[in-house]
Amino acid sequence: MSLYIPEGLPPIIPNAMARIERHLPYPGEILVRQGSRVEPEDTIAQALKPEPPQIINVARALGIPPNQVYRAMRREVHNKVEAGQVLARSSGLLGRNCLAPVSGMIANIDSETGYVTIAPDPTEYRLQATVRGLVMEVVPYESVVIETPAAQVYGAFGVGEERSGVLRLLATDPSDVVRPEQIDARSAYAILICGAGIGAAALRRAVQEQVRGIIVGGIDEAELRDFFGWSGIGGWQTGQHSWQWPDPTLAADPKLTIVVTEGFGVRPMNPDIFELLSSQDRQEGLIEGLTRLRRPLRRPRVVIPLTRSSGAQAEVSRSILQPGAKVRLLDHAHLGENAQVRSISSGPRRVSSRVNVPAVEVITSDGQVLWVPRTCVEVIA
Repeated sequence: MSLYIPEGLPPIIPNAMARIERHLPYPGEILVRQGSRVEPEDTIAQALKPEPPQIINVARALGIPPNQVYRAMRREVHNKVEAGQVLARSSGLLGRNCLAPVSGMIANIDSETGYVTIAPDPTEYRLQATVRGLVMEVVPYESVVIETPAAQVYGAFGVGEERSGVLRLLATDPSDVVRPEQIDARSAYAILICGAGIGAAALRRAVQEQVRGIIVGGIDEAELRDFFGWSGIGGWQTGQHSWQWPDPTLAADPKLTIVVTEGFGVRPMNPDIFELLSSQDRQEGLIEGLTRLRRPLRRPRVVIPLTRSSGAQAEVSRSILQPGAKVRLLDHAHLGENAQVRSISSGPRRVSSRVNVPAVEVITSDGQVLWVPRTCVEVIA
């Protein structure tokens, strides 16, 4: 699969203003104002989250015909009921009790089926900032935009929600493969910087140790399916010409966010990415796993707020492909390697795959000269 991203953003941004958008899943109350400074654990908004209705088969629970449910009810429609309270009781000395499973309001009593519907009380949802920064925009009842000077790394794909934690370097080399025994209690609430790969067993160990996130060069597709339990989902499709995620609603949130910087398989992390992440070991970070393959495109990223904001760019400059530019190779044989552009073809040129395409001549770190398709290079600097 091609990892070419036409939006022009470099995969590594050492120092720039990062924009983090925090959205409420339901309309609610924004608790901060424009210009406020926030910390990662600050609650910036709150809302009441509606819960799905609970339908109880009261007739079966009491062992009575459906048309007798109304008589057995101890609460009427629109009455409030608490969890564990007696909802209905059958008559007689040995009468049975039916208890309310949740707190809420009785929405309906159906004498034809014997079912009673309870609308549960909504639960309080609190939205945290997850990053230190300055509130720049507030959309009433909906969202907050936070800006902070930060180093940023964009990945090839990711899975999981936004989560914050302290970066912890687990690999000593970009080509290391993380083993389960390397993840211990010291990794709790951390975002782990891994090397070339990680397996399903290590991911399960990370969940057990309450790890917040994983940053890794590559992951085998079978290991990812094993970890998420996606093996039986028809929406998972891989192939040479097409690929798509399973429906995320079909799998439970594992409480872990994964960002893959290179692609499927065991892939050494790009040296520049590994160096930047390693230099921020023990610093607070934010990991975002959301990946959107259709427009508007969305790449997963890691945001590391900088303690010193001097020299931070207000906006990230778009990368320009030109002779002398440092690029990351995206073709299968050299995925993740760094190279330097020597020349750019003025028209289609024949490459190793024996097709004529717009191409770029690059020289790799070991001195090898290659012609690669334009879509197989990504400008770093």
